[in-house]
Amino acid sequence: MTLLLKDPLAVLDYAVDWAAEYLDGDTLEQSEWTVEPDETGGIVLVGGAFEPGQAVVKAGGGVAGHIYRLTNHVVLASGREDSRSIHLRVEKR
Repeated sequence: MTLLLKDPLAVLDYAVDWAAEYLDGDTLEQSEWTVEPDETGGIVLVGGAFEPGQAVVKAGGGVAGHIYRLTNHVVLASGREDSRSIHLRVEKR
């Protein structure tokens, strides 16, 4: 598992590149992001978007020293569904 570092005051974009050797001509039709754990003062998802091969989420906040999992669940034009996760460790920088 790779951890990305994030400052609690930063609001940053994170992306999953679904087109990188996975979609094989398919495209994203739906994209939803969730964060775990859902806790007071934790990571807040403040926006998201997607295009045919990539999903992006904007995340802010978080408790220093905590690790969060941002999960992107997608539905493809073919009807297939899948999820990928990004792990963030929040540290004051």
